[in-house]
Amino acid sequence: MTDTAVLRQRSSEQPPQPDPPRGGLVGGLLRTARPRQWIKNVLVVAAPAAAGELFSRHALTQLALVFLLFTACAAAVYLVNDARDAEADRAHPVKRHRPVAAGQVPVPVAYAVGGALGVLAPLVAARLCPPPVAALLVAYLAMQVAYCVSLKHVLVVDLAVVTTGFLMRAMIGGLALGIPLSRWFLITTGFGALFMVSAKRYSEAVQMAGKQGATRALLTEYTTGYLRFVWQLAAGVAVLGYCLWAMEEGGVPHTSVLPWRQLSMVAFILAVLRYAVFADRGTAGEPEDVVLRDRALALIGVVWVAMYGLAVANW
Repeated sequence: MTDTAVLRQRSSEQPPQPDPPRGGLVGGLLRTARPRQWIKNVLVVAAPAAAGELFSRHALTQLALVFLLFTACAAAVYLVNDARDAEADRAHPVKRHRPVAAGQVPVPVAYAVGGALGVLAPLVAARLCPPPVAALLVAYLAMQVAYCVSLKHVLVVDLAVVTTGFLMRAMIGGLALGIPLSRWFLITTGFGALFMVSAKRYSEAVQMAGKQGATRALLTEYTTGYLRFVWQLAAGVAVLGYCLWAMEEGGVPHTSVLPWRQLSMVAFILAVLRYAVFADRGTAGEPEDVVLRDRALALIGVVWVAMYGLAVANW
């Protein structure tokens, strides 16, 4: 064997090394906070929008504050998670590029900034928002830290924790404005979140088939058949909950030209069916990419928002 062949063999046996850090410490902290994931926090407007109490000055101010506070809490969780998993991430072909794993953000700094955000956000909420908002943020942080430490390794519980995180986002806007949360709103939001979470896990499981270590280890414990069952069940319950809400509320007297609330069921069902296409293909691993890049799904979403808005406004 030549010297060149030996060097090639040795290099192939070594784990991939992190790329040199890009940008400074602040840039690394921002990347670790996952700006692309902030779109999830738009769910804080869900309950006020459903109640038609979205456009007053007080509502907009409170919702902007709640959005920032929830984003800070989520960033705190990402920082702590990446600091905790730094060693394992360095051996991962994709996660090794994360700033903490690549050395751009030192592990102690990630812990310190994450801890500071996790303490400050609930304190600000306790001073500027109704008490339930601060309580929910504390519960979210406690649940997510438990998830990072151990719950992400527990079958089914990991799905429940991630789903609950989405549900908390949807609830907090209503709590901030003192809006009662409809049972149908909670059912539709909860199972809609479970649909997207389990579809994401299913897509990851499909893509990692035969590639041990390519993604989260717990996926090896799930079967694709089970995950398919979960996202199909969740999609069905979410659609049923939304339809029951639309039919129940649509039966009250109204002065609108058309029954927009009932008609919005069509757009909602089409959106679920369209998203299910990507779930079935195993390409729903990044929900935000599916939602933002698929033009048909985006168009259906715009139509649904328009119908929902007309229903809330009673036009």
